[in-house]
Amino acid sequence: MAKLAFLGLGVMGGPMAGHLQKAGHDVTVYNRTASKAEDWVAAHGGAMAKTPREAAEGADFVMACVGNDDDLRSVCLGPDGAFAGMASGAVFVDHTTVSAAVTRELYAAANDSQVSFVDAPISGGQAGAENAALSIMCGGDAGAYERALPIMEVYSKICRRIGDSGAGQMTKMCNQIAIAGLVQGLSEALHFADKAGLDGRAVVEVISQGAAGSWQMNNRYETMLDDHFDHGFATDWMRKDLGICLSTADETGASLPVTALVDQFYKDVQKMGGGRWDTSSLFKRLQASG
Repeated sequence: MAKLAFLGLGVMGGPMAGHLQKAGHDVTVYNRTASKAEDWVAAHGGAMAKTPREAAEGADFVMACVGNDDDLRSVCLGPDGAFAGMASGAVFVDHTTVSAAVTRELYAAANDSQVSFVDAPISGGQAGAENAALSIMCGGDAGAYERALPIMEVYSKICRRIGDSGAGQMTKMCNQIAIAGLVQGLSEALHFADKAGLDGRAVVEVISQGAAGSWQMNNRYETMLDDHFDHGFATDWMRKDLGICLSTADETGASLPVTALVDQFYKDVQKMGGGRWDTSSLFKRLQASG
């Protein structure tokens, strides 16, 4: 069993850290809002720290799942950052979805501190975190990845190293690009069924068994038809991710016309007051349009 630190106890990080503690690891947690860390320790055991540096001191592995590029920098760098507390040879594993640019920046900073950095963004939503069934896509040095793999396997159903530093984040961009188009397509299908006077549930029962079937269809169509949009990944976070995708596409020369269009549809959802609605709320946007 390893000595671990986990930074960030949101809807994803909290359950992930809980699985590690339940598996017998010695987990110290840090969260910007200290009351969340207190609640986590009361529920799971382990310990809490006041700063990322304090949490990271003596840890073999430091896992992070925070909000964005700036949040990640804040828990890694500076006198109270994790890198300042990590021992030589320890491994930092970042589960946040951030830009490949900040990943490479922190990979270099970690090397300067004689620690390893693995970018390991996750997919599977809140349910995947709670059920230890996440998909994890990784970038970084092969040796560091192999050392961290047994830890990540505690809360994943698949974990793969895709390539060097930044490759994990680039793969997560592929994931979000694919999801954006899928959710819009499902939303349009359900909207069309409604306007055509069809029973949406009966329609999905049939088409989900053919080529149209997808995880989004199987897990979201009923809540979409029931007008419930408080499941899983929020629209605000999806727009953050799609912004990273589109910015990176400009840098690489990739063409993402559907992604750019769906990003604007999510902007419409935000204007409807749906920033915290889950990503399937694209359907609500269509229904509101008449």
